Amino acid sequence: MKKFFKYALLAIVGFVVIYTFYFLYSKSRPQEIVFELIEMEQHTITQRTVATGTVVPRDEILIKPQINGIITHLYKEVGQYVRRNEVIARVMVVPEMGMLNAAESRVNMAQISFSQAEREVERIQTLFRSNVIAREEFEQGEMNFMRAKEELQAAQDNLEIIRTGVSSRTANYGTTLIRSTVSGLILDMPVRVGTSVVQSNNFSDGTTIATVADMTDMIFLGRIDETEIGRINEGTNVEITLGALQNEKLHANLEFISPRGIEEAGAIMFEIRAALTIPEDIFVRAGYSANAEIITAQRDSVMTIPESTLEFSNDSAFVHILTAERPQQEFERIPVKIGLSDGLRIEILSGISEGDRIRGAVKR
Repeated sequence: MKKFFKYALLAIVGFVVIYTFYFLYSKSRPQEIVFELIEMEQHTITQRTVATGTVVPRDEILIKPQINGIITHLYKEVGQYVRRNEVIARVMVVPEMGMLNAAESRVNMAQISFSQAEREVERIQTLFRSNVIAREEFEQGEMNFMRAKEELQAAQDNLEIIRTGVSSRTANYGTTLIRSTVSGLILDMPVRVGTSVVQSNNFSDGTTIATVADMTDMIFLGRIDETEIGRINEGTNVEITLGALQNEKLHANLEFISPRGIEEAGAIMFEIRAALTIPEDIFVRAGYSANAEIITAQRDSVMTIPESTLEFSNDSAFVHILTAERPQQEFERIPVKIGLSDGLRIEILSGISEGDRIRGAVKR
């Protein structure tokens, strides 16, 4: 029994030694490297550059009041559509005491003048009917009476406007009603009922009641690096990818390239603007982040190879052409003239012919 275990142990040791020598021998032998073989194919090569930016309405109109006061009513909300001249809000006028006193004084003075002119015209009428005065003097008296009456009405209207913001004669044009100057969607209303507002004039921009924009006329507004600006032109077709709608690509037309660059983080950037074409079934909100892919160069139906098969040396490019396949693959290094590249495939202008097989990656 002991001899059996002894011989079995020797056999196992011998097997391990023999297998180890065999394994080391097989590993020391050079392995044949086999490459994939690739032929030229016809493709369209397109070079693109990407600009980042946002999608915004072409025009955002700020609606501002023409009087100082306090918001008493808001008739619209953010997100609602408003038509031109439609009322958005109402403002209650807070009269300035100095102006109010001056207006009341003007009314009193006009009332005195009117009363005097009324008595004067009655006296002149009596004298004219008695043929005591000439018609010219009579007409002059009537004209003075009409002037005094008009001045009284104007003073009363002015006082009413200072007190309430509108007079009885101009009720249809009252500035207490804030109306939209354009048709569009309300994007923002930074005021609430009770907010004090300041009128827009030569000395102040005024308080913004609402921001209104036409959401059917949208543009891409972005910036592009100076290294790419010389490769794009106005009128170029642009593909827009929205951050919020990853699966949708919108078409746009590049309509503006800024003539002046702006420095950002050490780089010179140029503003670009492209007009979007938005399908009816897609609603694009203002402020979406977006990427614009702009075609800078394109070659249609040209002979191409994968760019990974190229070997570069100084300013020259080379490929390895198959010259023999058995007993093992043999290749010849050939210079080629290259053209446009899209990062994956590259155009071959000359150096190899259709049907030549090119060395690719090592087969696994």
